[in-house]
Formats: sequence, C-alpha cells, structure tokens
Amino acid sequence: MTARTTPPFRADHVGSFLRPSYLLEARDAFFNKKTINAEQLRAVEDRAITEIVKFQQDVGLQSITDGEFRRTYFHIDFLDQLGGVKTDIPVTIKRPDGTEELAPPAIRVIDTVRHVKDIQLADFNYLKSQLAPGMTPKVTIPSPTMLHFRGGRAGISKQAYPELDPVFYDDVAKAYGDELKSLYDAGCRYVQMDDTNMAYLCDEKMREAARQRGDDPNELPHRYANFINKVVAHKPEGMTLAMHLCRGNFKSTFAAQGNYEPVAEALLSEMKLDAFFLEYDDDRSGDFRPLRYLSKGKIVVLGLVTTKFGQLETKDDLKRRIDEAAQYTSLDQLCLSPQCGFSSTVHGNNIAVEDQRRKLALVVETAREVWGG
Repeated sequence: MTARTTPPFRADHVGSFLRPSYLLEARDAFFNKKTINAEQLRAVEDRAITEIVKFQQDVGLQSITDGEFRRTYFHIDFLDQLGGVKTDIPVTIKRPDGTEELAPPAIRVIDTVRHVKDIQLADFNYLKSQLAPGMTPKVTIPSPTMLHFRGGRAGISKQAYPELDPVFYDDVAKAYGDELKSLYDAGCRYVQMDDTNMAYLCDEKMREAARQRGDDPNELPHRYANFINKVVAHKPEGMTLAMHLCRGNFKSTFAAQGNYEPVAEALLSEMKLDAFFLEYDDDRSGDFRPLRYLSKGKIVVLGLVTTKFGQLETKDDLKRRIDEAAQYTSLDQLCLSPQCGFSSTVHGNNIAVEDQRRKLALVVETAREVWGG
C-alpha cells in the first residue's frame, strides 16, 4: 500500500475545529452586543484561521480547512446565500436525561434556486494564502439534498416548482456547479459536501418521518443518488468531490443511528462521487458489510476516531477495524479520519483542544503505519 498524493489522503479529517475563546468573544460582540463591525470580526476570524492552519500543518495533515471558523452552523450559513432559499435558526432542545439536541432548522425553497454570488470564494482565497507548499486546501459545503429532505415536497414552493423532477433538481445542481466552478477557477481542487440525510435514512424513526411527509424511504436514496450525480456532472475536471455522512454532531450528541445497509447501494455504487467519509466510531454505525457496494476507483474514509469524547482510541484497535473493513473492499480504497468535525456548530463538542490534537495525531500516525508514506 502507498500514500496518496491526491485527496482524500490516507490521514484526512472532516473539517471543523473548536473555536478559540477570543473568536467566540468577537462573534458575541458582533452578533449580539453590536460593539464591533463586520470588518473587525473578519480580522479576528483571519487571525484564528491562520492559527488553525498552522495547527493542522503541525499535526501532519495534508488537507487543510479554515476550521469553518466563519460559520455558526455547518449548513445554513451556506444554504441561506443561495437564491430562492430561506432558513431559520435551529432551536436547542433539552432531552429528559439532561442532554441537548439541536432541532433541525426549517429550510425552505421559496423561489427558483440559483447561484446569486460566489459564496465560499473569499474564504477560500484567504485559506489558500496561509498554506505552506504541499498542503491541499479543502472547502466544506452542505449537501444539496438538505433542500429536499428537511421539508419534503411541502418545503418547496409549488409556485416556483409545480413539479420537482427534473427542474428543481436541475436548478439546484446548476447553482452548486456555479459555486464549484468559482472555487476551481481560484485554485480549489478539493470540496466536501456534508450530508446528514443519507445517514438519517439509516434510522427507522427518520425513515418513518419521511413516510409521514409522503416520501418513500426506500426510494429516496436512489433519488438522491441521481440528484448528486446532477451536481457531479457540473464538477470541473480535476476536482475531488467527496461526501461526509453525519448522524448529528451538536455538543457531542447525535440525532440518528443505524447500519448503512438501507442506503449503501445507492451511496457507494450509484453516486458518481470520488470519496465518502463514513462515521464508524461506535456501534450506532453498524458493521462494515455495506462497503461491499463500493465501486472501483472510489475511496471510503473510515471515521473510526470519535470527535465527541476525549478518550483516545488505540492504534491496535484502529488497525483491527481497518482490517475488518478491508474484508469487504480493497485496503487501497480506504483511508482514515475522525468520524466528524470537532465543531459542526459554533458551540463545539465537549472535548478539549489538546484531545483534538491527540486524536488527529493518532490518525496521522496510524495511517502512516498502515499505508506508508
């Protein structure tokens, strides 16, 4: 086995990092207290991003993100900037056991979906300016499936879209394609789409919710595969387009569970993406048998290291689980990463900054010992 020179890399990561306290204070000053302006906030964000870039380089990562430090939520900050899309702020719900859950925001399509501006371009340009030679900048954006799954047919304007297929899916794919082209023209070659919905379709309670909306949870994965493939058709040549499947990652909690089997064929055989980041950090994810559907030439990044808790995994356990996964697909088609980001929302997971470093270092060291490089 050999190291990879193109993304995803043998040791990779999902993208978000714990926000430093001075960045949280600046965000509070801008959004709540109104004591600083947007330019001042961006200067603080720039400083924090410069530091998190160095952190990633020091720990040995090849793919580098801006930590999603300019976002409040991994998805709505992006989706709200698409023409025709309206989002609402999520609500925090306390469970009976005292833990917290982030109730999904309402994401509504109120007009024809279109790309009205370059959403990530300025942020990418700053990230690129901070990188040392040999580093690959990665941009993370939410999956387009979120524009359908959260509300179903009822969440999409019937005036704008009397019928969804094909016009709605084509419009969204074109908007995403325009965003990908703007990033490609600036030098971006690695984009990851973060998707909760395919993972949610592994959970029976989420599948039942889809039925209640009038959708067939057995048909949706295949419809979403076609939807994603429309986006892939717009992908510039030479760009790696990956998808991360997430079961929820708010303050170390989760929203869904279940084996990948209900979506595996649509995901790993039908989607024409280059790579898939799959959460496999605990029993909620099931076994590795769904990897048998992985098509040749595609990569699965095994999310074996949890970002939810500080306890450190062992190399022996990680190697054992990589070996188990390799029973269902080629070892050369596998990579290693944490299961999710460390801070999918501005709030962050309940984990220490030093634990964040130790877990990433473990991923890098284990990958080197398994694949070389």
